[in-house]
Amino acid sequence: MKLFVAFLFVLCSLSSAESKYKPEWDSLDARPLPSWYDEAKVGIFLHWGVFSVPAFGSEWFWSDWAGKQKGFVDFMEKNFKPGFTYPEFGPKFTAEFYDPEKWAEIFQASGAK
Repeated sequence: MKLFVAFLFVLCSLSSAESKYKPEWDSLDARPLPSWYDEAKVGIFLHWGVFSVPAFGSEWFWSDWAGKQKGFVDFMEKNFKPGFTYPEFGPKFTAEFYDPEKWAEIFQASGAK
C-alpha cells in the first residue's frame, strides 16, 4: 500500500508540474532561474550550427547575407559559387572538431560553471 501511495504522489506531482507552464512566452518567462545561474561567476554558452560553416560574421549570417549587407555579399562572392544558397551550407556542417570531453576540460579549467 505504501508503494501505491508513493506512486500516486509522484504521479500527481508530475501532473501538476506539467501543467505549471504553458507553451507560451509569458508562461515560460515566468519560470524561476536555477540558483546556480546567478551564483556562477563565469559561464559559457555555445551556439553552433549551419551558420558556422562560412566562419564569417555571426549566427545572423543568413539574414545579413540575404539583406545584401556589403561585407557578407563580398565574402560570398569571393568564397562560394554564384547562386550558392544558405541550405547548401547544411551538408558542409560536419562537426569535425566536435570533442565534448576536450571542451568540458577547457570550460572547467576556465572556471565556468
